[in-house]
Amino acid sequence: MAGATPIGLDIGSSSIRAVEVRRTKDDYSLINFGQIPLEPGTVHGGVVQDQAAVTSALKQLWAASRFGTKRVTLGVTNPQLVVREMSIANLPPSQMRQALPFQVKDALPLAVERSLLDFYPLEQPGDNPNVRGLLIAMPKDAVLGLVQAVEKAGLHVTGVDLASFALLRAASRLDAQVEAIVDIGADITSVVVHADGEPLFVRTLPRGGSEITDSIATRLGVPANEAEELKCRYGLHGDGNPDSVAAIADAVRPLASELRSSFTYLASGERQKQVTRLALSGGGALMPGLAEHLQEQLGIGVMYADCTSRLRDTRRARERGFDSFVPSAAVSIGLTLGAAR
Repeated sequence: MAGATPIGLDIGSSSIRAVEVRRTKDDYSLINFGQIPLEPGTVHGGVVQDQAAVTSALKQLWAASRFGTKRVTLGVTNPQLVVREMSIANLPPSQMRQALPFQVKDALPLAVERSLLDFYPLEQPGDNPNVRGLLIAMPKDAVLGLVQAVEKAGLHVTGVDLASFALLRAASRLDAQVEAIVDIGADITSVVVHADGEPLFVRTLPRGGSEITDSIATRLGVPANEAEELKCRYGLHGDGNPDSVAAIADAVRPLASELRSSFTYLASGERQKQVTRLALSGGGALMPGLAEHLQEQLGIGVMYADCTSRLRDTRRARERGFDSFVPSAAVSIGLTLGAAR
């Protein structure tokens, strides 16, 4: 369909999710959605391990969902992702892109030649010699691997966007509070902190629901499928066995500690911003009792993100099972909202 809004495509470790919207004058209408599971190990940490399997799954998803376009905006994330606030020379956009590797090479833990770089301005610099913004660096091979798998499925990647920025677009509440949006996937947790929509801090944690399941299984000496059942059915509310409750609490502790250290870093840094609210999304966030546990551990309000608040006409989609799709849909929704601008 000519002129159709690109579909938001989120390729995770456990499934692929896609959302299609149409922009009207004042808002966005949900047109279509779909998801398909991936075998464990097909994608890990945002990196494609089995390109043929991803390509095959995408072909199946498009055939089953009957999307109106093959144009997609692709979400990317990676444990080696670097998002760092800094000031660079204020140059015209074309010159800035060429000069960026030379301006930032000393600020990166990644080799510039093996990275994809971008810069997200946080201000209108006017005639000032420098502009303040977020430097973004991602391992090049990881992004190219995703793009190749998608295009081999007959799709056309019109843009690549950070999963963290997609989260911000879909799930942020715009008010006076400093909010952290935390999306817990199978093996990656994306964290973006913002103030009224302006990103302050972005981090990708190499941990998620699979790590929690493995920890429970090891601690209790049970198979992984039994640990997964315990996590998803009872979670931190427990099944009446004190050993199970202790094992699950221990399994969640590394994630809670990473979040606490991230928020402490932000509060003590140059911006000195104190996170006052946390919004959870992602399949890993559905563990019973997790929101209450994090609220107690972190001492801030914790709630579930509403990633559908900027969509309308969702009634028909809900009749097709959209409600079960929503908890893991924040990134794919945010990607297509950005593409529809």
